[in-house]
Amino acid sequence: MCSKVGKVPTVTKRRPYAARVPREVRREQLLDAAIAIIDRDGYGGVSIDAIAREVGVTRPVVYGVFDGLGPLLSALLDRQESRALGQLEDAFAEASGAGSLEEIVVGTATRMVEAVTSDPQTWRPILLAPHGTPGPVRDRIDGDREAIRRRIAELAELGVPGTADVELLSHAVVAVLEHFGRLLLEDPDRFSADRLVAGVRAVLTLVEPPAPRE
Repeated sequence: MCSKVGKVPTVTKRRPYAARVPREVRREQLLDAAIAIIDRDGYGGVSIDAIAREVGVTRPVVYGVFDGLGPLLSALLDRQESRALGQLEDAFAEASGAGSLEEIVVGTATRMVEAVTSDPQTWRPILLAPHGTPGPVRDRIDGDREAIRRRIAELAELGVPGTADVELLSHAVVAVLEHFGRLLLEDPDRFSADRLVAGVRAVLTLVEPPAPRE
């Protein structure tokens, strides 16, 4: 008499369960994942699927917080812009009590080097905008750059003679700070913080107007 051998049930591998977390915590996780992908793969690598994989959740979890990729990226831009401008304003505030233009700019540069070094994920997409960066993102970066230039011009007016071309000086300072920031991100071993700050001081002597003769 033959006995029947039952079929071995197929075991379906389930996706790991994503623990329920507060909405604001999940929101920050998703934004952190998006900026990590942009930093690593550029804007072309960002998608709802990619963000979900980065966090280890399913698509519905992402859509439970954001209506789509557009609103998520818009929230990301708002957050990163607020972080960057906040760090800059802190640098300006600490340097604003200085007297001369050199002291103001060198003080700002020192704080900026510290900010870029401690938070490269915020600054790399700004200073080293990857290929494929959307037009609206570039427009926002350009707008923030102009706001920073005006802020530097305001500070420069406190430390240079009244006849100096403050507008031109502010453009020169922004260009130097941006370029040195890129060097710091691209090759930090070669371009140390001390070397860059010394470079800012040296360049400043070329653009700062001479003191008026008595």
